[in-house]
Amino acid sequence: MQTRRIGDHDVSAIGLGAMPLTMDQRPTEEDAIATVHAALDAGVTLIDTADAYTWAERGPGANEEVVATALASYGGSTDHVLVATKGGHTRDGADWGLDGRPEYLRRACEASLRRLGVEAIGLYQHHRPDPDVPYEETMGGLKDLYDAGLIQRAGISNADPDQIRLAQKVLGDALVSVQNQFSPRFRSSEPEIGVCEDLGLAFLPWSPLGGIAKAKDLGSSYAVFNEVADERGVSPQQICLAWELALSPCVVPIPGASRPASIQSSAAAVDITLSDDEMDRLS
Repeated sequence: MQTRRIGDHDVSAIGLGAMPLTMDQRPTEEDAIATVHAALDAGVTLIDTADAYTWAERGPGANEEVVATALASYGGSTDHVLVATKGGHTRDGADWGLDGRPEYLRRACEASLRRLGVEAIGLYQHHRPDPDVPYEETMGGLKDLYDAGLIQRAGISNADPDQIRLAQKVLGDALVSVQNQFSPRFRSSEPEIGVCEDLGLAFLPWSPLGGIAKAKDLGSSYAVFNEVADERGVSPQQICLAWELALSPCVVPIPGASRPASIQSSAAAVDITLSDDEMDRLS
C-alpha cells in the first residue's frame, strides 16, 4: 500500500470511512468487524470514525466501539493504524445538532477515549462549525485537548479556507488535517485542497465517491469516469479514487464501506496511475 503523510505519521493513501458500519441502515456487527479486518488486510492504516456515527435509537459512540472491537480482535499488529475520530456533531434520536463549546469537546473527547480504549487519540477532529460558538473559541478548546495530552494530533472538518487558516493560527503544528466533502459530484472544496497544500496539511475527502446512496451510480452519472474505467478494465469508483489521489499529494480519500469487498476494491485504486490525458478528461 502506498502511503501519504498526516502530520508526522505515515498512513495508507486510501483510508476507511467507518460511518456506514453503524448508521440506521447497517451491516451486522460481525460483518462490520469483517469489513474493518478486510481493510487492515488490504494495507489500510487510517480508519475514520466519529462519536455521532450511530443509529437513531443507540446514542453516541457505536461506531467507535465497533472500530475498537475490530482492532482488538484482529490477528495481526495494529500499532501502525491511525484512528481518527471526531467530536462536536451531536445526534439525539433523529435529530442532529452542533456543539462547539470547549467544555463539550472535552466531555466528548474523554468519552471517545474510553470507547476506543486509548490514553490519547491519534487524530481528533472538530466535526462541524457551530454557528453559535466563535470558531476561534472552539479551536481553543481543541488546542486545550492537545496541550492536555488527550489527543496526539488535531484536525478540522467541514471548514472553509478562512477557518482553516484561523485553526492553524490557534493550533499551530498540532493541526495536521482537514476533512471536507469532495467528489465528482461535489467539487466546491477545491480551494480547501489548495490551502492544505500551502499549509502542509492533509486533505481527507469524505464521501469521495459521491455519498453512500450515489456511489454505485458514479459511472452512469459521470460518463467520463465510466469511459476511463472501461479502457482500464477497472471500476469507475476506482478511477474516481485514483483521480483524487492524483489531484494533490496531500489528498487521502476515506471511502466508506459496509462490506469487505467494497474496501478491498477501494484500496486497490492506489495501484492505478492516470496519464495526463486521462486527468484532463476527468477534471
